[in-house]
Amino acid sequence: MNLKSALLGAAAAVALAPAAFAERGSDGQVSIVYWQAPSILNPFLSGGTKDVESASMIIEPLARYNEKGELVPWLVDEIPTVDNGGVSADLTSITWKITPGILWSDGSAFTSADVKFTYDYCTDPEGGCAQVTKFEGVTSVETPDDLTVVVTFGAPQPNPYGPFVGGESPILQAAQFADCMGAAASTCTEENFGPIGTGPFVVTEFRPNDVITMAANENYRDPAKPAFATVLFKGGGSAEDSGRAVMQTGEFDYGWNLQLAPDVIAEMAEGGKGTPIAGFGPLVERLMLNQTNPSPDLAEGVRATVAEPHPFLREPAVYKAMSMAIDRPLLVEVGYGQAGKVTCNWVPAPEAFNSTTMDCSTQDIAGANAMLDEAGFTDTDGDGVREVNGVPMRVLYQTSTNAVRQDFQALIKEWWSQIGIETELRNINASVFFGGDAGSPDTFQKFYADVQMYANTFNGTDPQSYLGNGLCDKAPRPDSQWQGENISRFCMPEFDAMHAELTKTAGIEARAAIATQLNDMFVQNGGMIPLVHRGRLSAHATSLGGVKLNVWDSELWNVADWYRID
Repeated sequence: MNLKSALLGAAAAVALAPAAFAERGSDGQVSIVYWQAPSILNPFLSGGTKDVESASMIIEPLARYNEKGELVPWLVDEIPTVDNGGVSADLTSITWKITPGILWSDGSAFTSADVKFTYDYCTDPEGGCAQVTKFEGVTSVETPDDLTVVVTFGAPQPNPYGPFVGGESPILQAAQFADCMGAAASTCTEENFGPIGTGPFVVTEFRPNDVITMAANENYRDPAKPAFATVLFKGGGSAEDSGRAVMQTGEFDYGWNLQLAPDVIAEMAEGGKGTPIAGFGPLVERLMLNQTNPSPDLAEGVRATVAEPHPFLREPAVYKAMSMAIDRPLLVEVGYGQAGKVTCNWVPAPEAFNSTTMDCSTQDIAGANAMLDEAGFTDTDGDGVREVNGVPMRVLYQTSTNAVRQDFQALIKEWWSQIGIETELRNINASVFFGGDAGSPDTFQKFYADVQMYANTFNGTDPQSYLGNGLCDKAPRPDSQWQGENISRFCMPEFDAMHAELTKTAGIEARAAIATQLNDMFVQNGGMIPLVHRGRLSAHATSLGGVKLNVWDSELWNVADWYRID
């Protein structure tokens, strides 16, 4: 069976009509495996997808995106719009009406006070919230009554669906997290490992970077759901282990993010226990270029902060040559096959936001060398390594431990050696790399390397908040507990000004025009080197029904609807 046939078969399986649930918990246990193990269940303290997605089974937003990218109500009666009066005519406020009767898993009432608390929690300047861009432009969150939330913006907001929307912006229970504000946020272990939620499951045990066990939420709003009584959520291992555990041995029901070569996926699918599912959203495998100096010779608090710029990665000839030296079509072939596409963009989807101004599909080693020569960056001592202002062009290139990523590292190291850049490779356990531990030197937020590779995406179909991750003030810092999504520490006043313009602009065409300019500005000025537009590729057991792969939100967005096929 080839990969295309496997995916077509998966689509047919997903299309099966869901069976009616007999009663909550009637289908026993569902087993999920994420080879990147969750390290925390509070997405406000981690930018890692595995943490956001595992938490989405427990804590929920007011609204989220379905598998078609459509905004749908979740804890509210309807999506506020100008037409229904929920968004003010001047676009400066949005009013959410909470569905009556929703309970937290401890049986207490879910109210507007919890929503306002979540805003206060994430925007506390001492807290280091990883998702603070969701609240960009918000001036206040008010609660006229228990079921009404009014979000006010400082200027007209054509896209007011950032706060409390999608898996990255769920609601925390005010009563549980009351003592976890500001600098205390990361110290609240019990709360961060076992949040009380409105979702279909509750945590019974959480072992960071290992296993989560959950049970059906007895206070979930639909009395017939979830169908499963318990969840075993296993983390760790490798993408290959996960794929085999679902499609060949049948040990697990769902395996996430199977970042494997296409022939490996096809061979696993022949096992007959499970089927791969795939879809293209805005997920991009990229190289982030550190704009700051990660040298261990610098003092903590100065290392990898804007106080000390990188000695050569801000040079246009350097980062452009590094990009030119890469053979992206080969990376796609080696790593992803039909589940990958060459991209030059930070935001390749939706199509309206995909810039067409850059072409990076052809490797050009000779051109890269000529560019560096012309800039005067030469090898003066004959050791094969160019120098920039007397500093050898040696880089530490890190990523998470994964077979495809290590293949990419080896190829890129060789290509960069051909243009006079010496590369040291490092790979880090994915659970640590994508964790939010402010004390760890190995997180992607801390970025104690020159170059790092990973994939990232965003919830929904409008990239405003995602592009906000390039704003100067969103760089991780010691005083933000190393949280923040401007991983490169990119800072360009023109970018900030143009993003502010995006927040005030209405109409898809006008917004797309600004967004693509922001995309180009970030890439062309060395914020990152995009590599591959990746399809989401996961797998589920043939005996698991109700799965709808969602590339616009958490993959586990509709876990309450999953059921066992007899």
